[in-house]
Amino acid sequence: MAVSPSGATSMIKKALLAAATLASLVAVPARADVSFNVGAVTDYRYRGISQSRLDPAVQGGADWVQGADGGFYAGIWGSTIRWIKDTGRINGYDAGNARVEVDLYGGYKGSLAQGLGYDVGVLQYWYPRNKLDRNPAFEKADTTEVYGALSFGPVTAKYSHALTDTFGNPDSKNSHYIDLSGSFEIVDGWTLVPHVGYQKLKGPSDDLGSYTDYSLGLSKDFSGFVVSATAVGTNADKSFYVTPSGKFTGKTALVVGVKYNF
Repeated sequence: MAVSPSGATSMIKKALLAAATLASLVAVPARADVSFNVGAVTDYRYRGISQSRLDPAVQGGADWVQGADGGFYAGIWGSTIRWIKDTGRINGYDAGNARVEVDLYGGYKGSLAQGLGYDVGVLQYWYPRNKLDRNPAFEKADTTEVYGALSFGPVTAKYSHALTDTFGNPDSKNSHYIDLSGSFEIVDGWTLVPHVGYQKLKGPSDDLGSYTDYSLGLSKDFSGFVVSATAVGTNADKSFYVTPSGKFTGKTALVVGVKYNF
């Protein structure tokens, strides 16, 4: 990660402080569980769009859960990115040295009936050192969403709603994302994960920024090491989601990843 030692230390301190604050919102019982994960992917795709200029990314996070059967939870997750700096390059201004995305989240999981679960929470996307709003055509990249999901067996439907402008797009408050996904064990511990979602971007960029994404993943857990391969695609606008060299960041691709849970 190409940041100065002092900048990196400051970012880590802020992330840890934010995570501690989030976790303090709920009472931590004696049997609460904390887990960690680290990994890498050949391309960091979020909602079908590359966040890492179609290049590899390093990722990791930590999660606290109240109990295996539901309850409160909180976590922090991060990844290397390139899209903010690229946006500045495309538009001819300095968008800041924001090379990391930090996600802070918390919520509550429970059951409505036998086999029917729910999940509600809030998610903060934080981009340390981003200055996307230096250009009057953009706002700060930091974004806050609330979400709600229903799960029945292996299938989950989720709705996410932006309380702020969305990823730097002006007047995009109340943008939303709807997705449907599944997780099906097929043979010998291999899991098939189909997904389809729709990103609605409010505001002046609605016509260009709204799109559908879809993916089909295959993964397996080898005693904590999870390997995955996911085919990803979108119908996003090729002129809106683009790298400085003109590459379409929503193009169909195979993303390979490895993660270690501990």
